[in-house]
Amino acid sequence: MNDLSFDEKVAELRRRHEALVTAPNPVDDSFYNGIYTRYQNPVVTGDHAPVEWEYDLNPETNPYLQVRSGVNSAFNPGAIYFDGKYVLAVRCEGIDRKSFFALAESESGTEGFRFRSKPIQIPDNLGNPDVNLYDMRLVQHEDGWIYGIFCTERKDKSAPSEDMSAAEAQCGLVRTKDLDTWERLPDIVTHSPQQRNVVLHPKLVNGQYAFYTRPQDGFISTGKGGGIGWATCDDIENPVLGEESIVDFRAYHTVKELKNGQGPAPIETDKGWLHLCHGVRTTADGFRYTLYLIVTDLDDPTKVIAAPGGHFIAPYEAERVGDCGNVTFANGWVARENGDVFIYYASSDTRCHVATSTVGQLLDYAFNTPADGGRTFECVAQRLDLIERNEAYLSSQQSVLV
Repeated sequence: MNDLSFDEKVAELRRRHEALVTAPNPVDDSFYNGIYTRYQNPVVTGDHAPVEWEYDLNPETNPYLQVRSGVNSAFNPGAIYFDGKYVLAVRCEGIDRKSFFALAESESGTEGFRFRSKPIQIPDNLGNPDVNLYDMRLVQHEDGWIYGIFCTERKDKSAPSEDMSAAEAQCGLVRTKDLDTWERLPDIVTHSPQQRNVVLHPKLVNGQYAFYTRPQDGFISTGKGGGIGWATCDDIENPVLGEESIVDFRAYHTVKELKNGQGPAPIETDKGWLHLCHGVRTTADGFRYTLYLIVTDLDDPTKVIAAPGGHFIAPYEAERVGDCGNVTFANGWVARENGDVFIYYASSDTRCHVATSTVGQLLDYAFNTPADGGRTFECVAQRLDLIERNEAYLSSQQSVLV
């Protein structure tokens, strides 16, 4: 590149970008668990950002063709199927550390994602300006609106002036009907000091808007926050939530001992509401984020009726490495009418992936995988039961063959 002219460099940047965007994404046949399918490549990365987002293409103002506004990473995408395309609301992070939302679209859902020409400019909260926005959930609600629920982060005003790391997280809210024009609604108000990973339930419950919350005492520490919460309000345009109750509790020595939160909005199935959640545990090397599933009752979404033990998706091979290692996080999935499910997740706060499954496979996993036994003795008993049932089945097959 160094020996090329300015125009030749621009052309080469565009060629490389187009090759990345149009590259095929084959199934990863080296992985199998019968629950979901992995793919060889990420679906969106920071390198998917258009050339115009990073470079000043005027040789008079940028004679060396330097990066002026770099994009560091692209991760934690909300997801929706809209107007014949799979649309991701990607959290893009600039090299200035500020995150912003941008829509990437694909006709297949597993490859060919291309960003729209410009990021989304979320209307500012003039009463309490946002410093950083991230992790948008896209929810097609039965009221006819598409809602975007995201975290808004601000400096903690109660912290000492010299403490530049103390932050406050709350929940911002926008809505749209076309994914082009976004209306900012008031931030969601709860009884908890801080909120992250708030998700709107896609249907009214007893005539009210219902939210999954994650009550926290601090920006990092959950404190007394017991897990995934549930609260409602009468008016989405004045989203002041009532008392939070816990739907899914944190638990000692599990994948969700430190924190847990709702991922995207749950999928309605004939057996219950299917939830994709994230759980956080501590390790000697820091936090480990994995994904897990639960199912709640159709008539009472606060009642868990299936809770398979362990993680559902965890960092795999190269997914373990990134800006924040050993992390998988999901806030977007798409369920099609034919039962196909596209699960969009990020690895290590760096890139976006897709895994595909079906509602049938996911429900089978949720209802037929043993719940966490809580301690080694019970977990070994579960494994011994599986082994013994296999031995009995294989023995019966051999006797039939004889």
